[in-house]
Amino acid sequence: MSWILAAVALAFAGVAVLGLMGARLLLATRDLGRQVERTRRRLEAVRGPSGGRAEKDRGPQG
Repeated sequence: MSWILAAVALAFAGVAVLGLMGARLLLATRDLGRQVERTRRRLEAVRGPSGGRAEKDRGPQG
């Protein structure tokens, strides 16, 4: 009977570790999303209204 309790305790510990790693992954992906958004805004500010493309590359406007 004690081996069953040990197996249940090990399974619970494994699930707890997976839960903690999942939480860390969630926080890391949220941080990465913020960094990507900040970089996108910075690049848009550098490129300006033309989107970084030369006027001759735009093609006909209408």
